[in-house]
Amino acid sequence: MKKAIRVAIVAVLCGALILGYYFYLAKKSGVSSTDDTEISEYDIITTKDFTEDYPKTPRETVKWYNRIIKEYYAEEHTDAEIAALAQQQRMLLDDELLSYNEQSTFLENVKDDVADHDARDQVIVTAKVCSSNDVKYATVQGDECAYVTSYYFSREGNDFTKTFQEYCLRKDGDGRWKILTFRLTEGDPDDYK
Repeated sequence: MKKAIRVAIVAVLCGALILGYYFYLAKKSGVSSTDDTEISEYDIITTKDFTEDYPKTPRETVKWYNRIIKEYYAEEHTDAEIAALAQQQRMLLDDELLSYNEQSTFLENVKDDVADHDARDQVIVTAKVCSSNDVKYATVQGDECAYVTSYYFSREGNDFTKTFQEYCLRKDGDGRWKILTFRLTEGDPDDYK
């Protein structure tokens, strides 16, 4: 009986030593059960693969578009970062709209716009898209189109402005809703809760 007790005590001690050594090595190598790495909005946008994972609805397309334009003005970006954001933005635009905006000209216009916003200390504080129930669908000259409105609350210095924009999206041959046109419109911020 004494021998069995000694064997059990030795087994428990060996188990405790092995467990203690494991935790020592885990702490020494920096292995942690939680990862505190924060992914930036810029990284989320530029790593989104619109070729394989395109937004399913017109509303989602405008939401991604808003994330991109909001990011232009939210942080200081290098020319290469602005180019990466612009490339993602172009993925959401209809081929007809792209044909009027050559890539290099588009990029220069974006850079000028970002510089203008920076000079005026302007940022988009909030960008909201209308509810799914407010998206209007129509067939225009044989094309499926959708109309989505968006509300922008911006700050310029100490002044705040509210802007409403209507986007017309057209479904392409692959069934993707692409932004064809957009225009300023009237609206009520209470409709975008």
